[in-house]
Amino acid sequence: MFKKILIANRGEIAVRILRACRELGIKTVAVYSEADRQALHVRYADEAYFLGPSPARESYLRGDKIIDIARKCAADAVHPGYGFLAERADFAADCTDAGLVFIGPKASSIAAMGDKAVARATVAKAGVTVVPGTEGEGSLRDDELLAFAPKIGFPLIIKAVSGGGGKGMRDVRNLEEMPDLIQSARREAESSFGDGNVYLEKLVEGARHIEFQIMADQFGNVIHLGERECSIQRRHQKLIEESPSPFLADDEPLRQRMGAVAVQAARAVDYANAGTIEFLVDKDRNFYFLEMNTRLQVEHPVTETVTGMDIVAEQIRVAFGWQMSRKQEDIRWRGAAIECRINAEDPYNGFLPSSGRITLTQPPAGPGVRIDTGVYAGFEISPYYDPLISKMIVWGETRSQAVVRMRRALEEYKIVGVRTNIPFHQTMMDTYPFITGKYDTRFVEEQFSMLDAAENRELYLDIAALMATLVAHVQMEHRAQVYGQPGQKSTWKWAVRRTRPNR
Repeated sequence: MFKKILIANRGEIAVRILRACRELGIKTVAVYSEADRQALHVRYADEAYFLGPSPARESYLRGDKIIDIARKCAADAVHPGYGFLAERADFAADCTDAGLVFIGPKASSIAAMGDKAVARATVAKAGVTVVPGTEGEGSLRDDELLAFAPKIGFPLIIKAVSGGGGKGMRDVRNLEEMPDLIQSARREAESSFGDGNVYLEKLVEGARHIEFQIMADQFGNVIHLGERECSIQRRHQKLIEESPSPFLADDEPLRQRMGAVAVQAARAVDYANAGTIEFLVDKDRNFYFLEMNTRLQVEHPVTETVTGMDIVAEQIRVAFGWQMSRKQEDIRWRGAAIECRINAEDPYNGFLPSSGRITLTQPPAGPGVRIDTGVYAGFEISPYYDPLISKMIVWGETRSQAVVRMRRALEEYKIVGVRTNIPFHQTMMDTYPFITGKYDTRFVEEQFSMLDAAENRELYLDIAALMATLVAHVQMEHRAQVYGQPGQKSTWKWAVRRTRPNR
C-alpha cells in the first residue's frame, strides 16, 4: 500500500480524504494557499506545504507546484479530490511522468470523458443516446457556437468542457443574448478550471437529473453503485441529493437499463477508478447521457450511506493496483439517504455568498446523521473559493424517515458568524413537491420562493393555531357540561351515579 499521499485540494473533501488515508495507515500531505493557513485540512495532515496566494489560479490550480512538493516530500501518490485539477488530463499525465500515482482514471480516460464535448461524441459512437448539442470534438470559436445554436434550437445551455459544479454554465433563451453569455461562461470556466472552452447543449425542460456512481479497476471490472437524484439545484449547482431516486422508486426496469448504460459508457473509454455517469430523464422517462465526471463527486456520501462502501478508500486501493473489493452482485442498497449542502450564502437575498468568520458551529448528532466539513469555530470563510461549509447526510430505513430525520438535524444545526442556506433546506423539507418526490431541475428557480414559502409557512402556522384554539374551546365546553337532573344540586354525585349506578 502507499506510504504517503498528497491531497491536492482543500476544504471538506481534503478532510474526507485525509480521514480515509488515516484509516488505511497512510501518511498524508496537505497543501494550502494564503487564505487557508489555518484550515482544518492543514491541521489534520501529517505534513503541510504552502502553495501560494489565495486566488486558485496562483495556488490550487498550480499543478507544477503541487507535483514539485509531492516529489520533495517523497509522496507516492496524489489525490485530486473534486474541482480544481481533478479533471485535467495534463495534470494526471504530469503526475505519472513525475513518478507519482494519480488517484483517479488514466489521463487518456480523462481526455476522452473529462472533456464533456469529447465525451458526448465518444458515448454516442458506443450507441448511448446523448442530449442534442454540438457533437464535434475539440474547441469551438464564438462564431461557430453562434452558428450551431439555431440548429440545436432554443432554449439551450452553454457549458464548460472541463470541471463541473455549475461553473461556466449559462442558460440561453435567444440568439441576441448569446454572445455576452458565451464570454461570461468562458471567463468563469477559465477562472475555475483553467480552461475556457465551452460547448452547447439542448435544454431538456421538465427533466430529472439522475446520476449513477461507477467504480472500475485495472483488471477490466466495472460496476455501478446505484443512482443519486440531483434535481434540486439552482443555476445548475446541486443543493440536495438523495439515493435512491424517488423518480425510479416504482420503475426497476428503467433503473437497470440506466445502470447498464452507465457501465457501458465507462467501458467505452477503458475506465478505472471512481466516476459518475450523469443522465437527464424527461417526462416520458426517456433518458439521455449528459456527461461523465471523471472524479469523486461532492455527493458521494449518499451512495456510501446506502451501500456501505467507502468510495475514497476504494479509490486508493484501486489506484495501488488491487482489484475492487466487491462485484456487482455484492452491491446491496439499504434504506434511503439525503444530503444537504450547507453553504455560506443568504437564501433571502438571492443566495449571495456570505464571507466572514464563523464564531460558533454546533453540528447535529444522533442516529443516522453524518457531517462532512472543513470548518470550525474561528475559521474564516473566504470569498476566493466555493462557499460550501459542510455536507449533512442523513439515513433512514425509508425515505419518509430520512426526510423527518433531516428536519430534526437541520433544526439542531447552529452556525453563527455568517449567513447560511439552512433556512432554505428547512423550507424545502416542508414543501409538498419534495415530500412527494415530484420535482424537476427547474423547480427551485421557477416554482420555489423563500419569501412565498415563509409567508405560506406563517399562514399554515396561523391556521394551525386557530384550529388548536377551536379544538381547545370545544374540549373545554365539553368538560363544562352539567350532567344531572332537574333539582339535583351536585353534578359530582350525578357523574358518580352514571359511572357506578349501584351507589
